[in-house]
Amino acid sequence: MSYEIYLKKNEEKRIVAGHSWVYANEVTRIENKDKNGSLATVYSNDGRFIGKGYINHASKILVRIFIRNGEEDGKELYLNRIKAADDYRKKLGYDNCYRMVFAEADDLPALIVDRYGKVLVIQCLSLGIDQRKALITECLVELFHPKGIYERSDVAVRKKEGLEEKKGLLYGEVDDYTQIEENGIKMLVDVKNGQKTGYFLDQKENRYAVRRYCRGAEEVLDCFCNSGGFSLNAATVAKHVTACDISPLALKNVEDNASLNSLKNISTLCGDVFEVLRNFRQERRQFDVVILDPPAFCKSADQVKDAYRGYRDINATAMKIVKSGGFLITCSCSHYMTMPLFEKMLIEAARQSGRIVRSVEVKTQAPDHPSLLCAEETQYLKFFVLHIK
Repeated sequence: MSYEIYLKKNEEKRIVAGHSWVYANEVTRIENKDKNGSLATVYSNDGRFIGKGYINHASKILVRIFIRNGEEDGKELYLNRIKAADDYRKKLGYDNCYRMVFAEADDLPALIVDRYGKVLVIQCLSLGIDQRKALITECLVELFHPKGIYERSDVAVRKKEGLEEKKGLLYGEVDDYTQIEENGIKMLVDVKNGQKTGYFLDQKENRYAVRRYCRGAEEVLDCFCNSGGFSLNAATVAKHVTACDISPLALKNVEDNASLNSLKNISTLCGDVFEVLRNFRQERRQFDVVILDPPAFCKSADQVKDAYRGYRDINATAMKIVKSGGFLITCSCSHYMTMPLFEKMLIEAARQSGRIVRSVEVKTQAPDHPSLLCAEETQYLKFFVLHIK
């Protein structure tokens, strides 16, 4: 018989509001028994039906609910959910490169599907989803007829599910680099070895937004540039862009993407961004625009204190090397660094820098990465444009 999960008193409120996660410490008892990864039914303490989801005894998240009515788990459910998720993106005008399925926000917890042209990339972040990988692949082929489907489940969070990191070809063929078009710019995406699923799709609209602030700029500095998304957008309107990253491979990607778009006003700089910014400060070198888009400094709640200090120091240093009247464009992709906390950090950084700073524009992740109001974990990206006097 399938698992029946009964919650402690009042623990159902967050879940009834739409959150998917049932933590093991919220459960008062488990009845019946089935295989790990199977479908479990969750009830409130007084026996009211809450929903169904896949169970994993190895995880602190015991159940991830995705069925709240009479739907049956199986191929038809996945076909309907994936199509509905893609239809939403198509309605917003996405067609070439976008996040097709965003896990909890699309009622498919722990499943990520990204589109890069004719190639799809998936991440399976829970035991239940991982066990249904073949079924999901079958649905994607039936719905979209892609050239290839590649798995990028090589992420540390899988260890919390008792799963090994994994990546590889699931269907068709996938070249080493897949060409996409974003904001009118051609980009080569390394879906096999690039960060995340190959590219940071959540910054698409924000990358286009930097053009307003880089227009006519003599010098733009793009820090943590990765494959050059911000650099290339800036280079369409600025006179010169310096793309900085610690990874030689990332800088090679920037150079290839610049060449692909016939942009000759981008130069690359390899180095640790913290050290590079300090050196520019000592040299009294300044820029019209500085862009900071670092990787997540904190990936768990106990790292917030150290991450806060790192964000503050790097933003304060960046503020010091922006010309008077220029802009600092700064981001954080860690949901543990909440919007209020990030803004508090920027206030302290401004005070530390000795500059007068105005907040000009605040944005978040792209609309193909919608967030659930009931699940703060799905709201993670912060994007601030600051005017430095």
